[in-house]
Amino acid sequence: MGTTLTEQLRALPDDGLAALLALRPDLVVPVPADLTALAARAQARVSVARALDPLDRFTLEILDGLRLSRDTSEDGTASVEEVLAIAAICRGAPGAAEIRAAIDRLRARFLVYGPESALQIVGGVDETCSPYPSGLGRPAAELDPMAGDLAGDAARLRRSVLAAPPASRAVLERLAAGPPLGAATPAAVIDPDSPVGWLVAHHLLVPLQGAGQVELPREMGFLLRRDVGPLGELHPHAPELAGPVRDIEAVDSAGAGQALEAIRLVEAVLGTTAAEPVPVLRSGGVGVRELRKLSRVAGVDETQTALLIEVAAGAGLLGEAEPDSSGEARFLPTLAYDTWRASPLAQRWVLLARAWLTLTRQPGLAGRRDDRDKPLYALAPELERVGAPAVRVATLCGLAGAPIGTVLEPDELQKLLAWQAPRQFPEARAEQVRWALAEAAALGVTGLGALTRYGRLLLEDLVSTATRDPDDDPLGVGAGEPRPETDAVAALDALLPAPVDHVLLQADLTVVVPGPPEPALAAELALVADAESANLYRVTPESVRRAMDTGYSATDLHAFFTRRSRTPVPQALEYLVDDVARRHGGLRVGSANAYLSSEDETLLVELLADRRLAELRLRKLAPTVLTSPYPTGRVLGVLRGAGYAPVPEDSSGAAVLSRPRERRAAPRRSPLSLKSIVDGPRPPAPRLAGIVEQLRHADAAARAALRAPVALRAARANGMRAHTQALAVLQQALRDKQRVWVGYVDAHGGTASRLVRPVSIGAGYLRAEDDRAQTLHTFALHRITAVVPEE
Repeated sequence: MGTTLTEQLRALPDDGLAALLALRPDLVVPVPADLTALAARAQARVSVARALDPLDRFTLEILDGLRLSRDTSEDGTASVEEVLAIAAICRGAPGAAEIRAAIDRLRARFLVYGPESALQIVGGVDETCSPYPSGLGRPAAELDPMAGDLAGDAARLRRSVLAAPPASRAVLERLAAGPPLGAATPAAVIDPDSPVGWLVAHHLLVPLQGAGQVELPREMGFLLRRDVGPLGELHPHAPELAGPVRDIEAVDSAGAGQALEAIRLVEAVLGTTAAEPVPVLRSGGVGVRELRKLSRVAGVDETQTALLIEVAAGAGLLGEAEPDSSGEARFLPTLAYDTWRASPLAQRWVLLARAWLTLTRQPGLAGRRDDRDKPLYALAPELERVGAPAVRVATLCGLAGAPIGTVLEPDELQKLLAWQAPRQFPEARAEQVRWALAEAAALGVTGLGALTRYGRLLLEDLVSTATRDPDDDPLGVGAGEPRPETDAVAALDALLPAPVDHVLLQADLTVVVPGPPEPALAAELALVADAESANLYRVTPESVRRAMDTGYSATDLHAFFTRRSRTPVPQALEYLVDDVARRHGGLRVGSANAYLSSEDETLLVELLADRRLAELRLRKLAPTVLTSPYPTGRVLGVLRGAGYAPVPEDSSGAAVLSRPRERRAAPRRSPLSLKSIVDGPRPPAPRLAGIVEQLRHADAAARAALRAPVALRAARANGMRAHTQALAVLQQALRDKQRVWVGYVDAHGGTASRLVRPVSIGAGYLRAEDDRAQTLHTFALHRITAVVPEE
């Protein structure tokens, strides 16, 4: 077995090399030239950091033990037996099998390699990890000769520590727990009566030149850790989490109700945005005033409104339209929004939930200020957080790992995540865990604080376990085919009330919808009534006029209410429709810059006398015609605001009745694949097998190429093979089907060599196959300078 990483990789079987590439897929992006390049990439700082990130706390503690073992060895290698001995005297020490399993995880990722008695640690580990393994300082001799002499005398060192004053002893205990550095002023360092000065004077602490810090040498740390062990307390097992357990039926019911509410809120917010596009701030995002307006429409706070529009944008339902004639860009629903509205409720929720899980943004930051005290807006670029999806997935996986129906607090989940991957989920991300739980509750992924069954099914589908490392299974469900997404849709659909195609009309002109309306019914209700709550609408003169403006007649509205209502149509509603119909269209507005015409002369006289219309500057041209200097749109708006019911007409005098044109924008981004967030860009098994074969061929050719130039130069220098002799060697190789090194002059006058297998010789050209690149090359015979058989 070789001692370099390249030789270790070369000695691996093909399936072992493929397993390494599956655990560290970044090593083959792009595919390296050969195994030497692969080994160099495997030791690079960035790649090592990616390999360390998903490792649990215990594995990283054992890695620190290996680093300490290496530092104390003469040959710079670590010993497994020494690590087992060190770990055995630490608090919380597990059995040897668990320690070896942690070392095997490190070896599988080639963060360490070599025999157990001489394990080598790749250089990138020291560059990526803390310079103080297990929170211990550097050796005393490396810091200060006097401290080194003290550390070499164990009895004297123990007496010095025991003689330390209580304040100085407290400083030692704090630094021994790690990290070993402490801040100290120059005055405190030179004052022998201060706690730090006493320790420095007795060489128990070493001041660092020009840093304003002191460091506790490693030997002192070992002595002070006599109660917990050299590595400190070990954590071989994930923390045990406990919480109240809810009835899963109640959890699913509460979650489904919130999922239905989330769908309604998204539709309400996007419907408002379609009617009144939201302007985009110059810096990007939605302004505070517009966000408050949308919050009032939805009836929720601004934090939840920011979540709704962020998720809608992530799902491709909300986009940014191109600037209009005024040069102002606006947020509008996309074409996908129309398809989404017509889809079944469960499918609509799944799209929102997937968008939330893969959203590389942090909606919880909206409304806060950044480090430069600038406000953060919803949909603004400053809310981008690449690690946000990983936090959400890990949080839900933590809930999924608990018994069904268990409610876990954010702090408890943070402890679990900090053990599972402390590099990815440090304590600083505790607030993101709280955000993830709050957002999951707002969207109905959880109910009563516990993960719903349909939420679990969706998570199991998205987080595929078929290609994951068995030691890194967040759901604990084992390998196997992922569940189809339709299972989550079916599970939620069974909990949601069936869409209804009817309403209940009340005498006070309210319309009660006894369940979620079908898409067709919802579209009709949006025209003929004003929504007051999720299932309550009210018919008003303005809503009837709005319906007639789109082409409905009084007969159509009577038929609609009769057809859709399970209760008798109130007489007051019939009178309201007929009354609005009599007035509707009695006044017409045209473009002249605009004119008003009506057969009812009394109505026109009323308009001239109405002070509310003074701003239109109406002027009578004829008994049935008035004119205004303002555009048609403004005239229509003022008249309708005053309670009149005009309709526009075209140049031929025909009434223009049509639905308003709905503008749509392009989606902001394509949804990410959650599998790529969790697993990374892991190639499939056939692709890995092909990469391994490619690396083997390339490595063999590269190793042979190191010898080729010397042989060819020798052939040219000694005149061993003249041009005719080269042809003879080629012909012999062609007959024997053997490979040869061909030296030639390329089209630019440079010399090169290539290992090839001759296929044919004729018409002044050699045709040969390159096994490494698996391509066919053609050489002009007069450019060939030498030919040497492969050794």
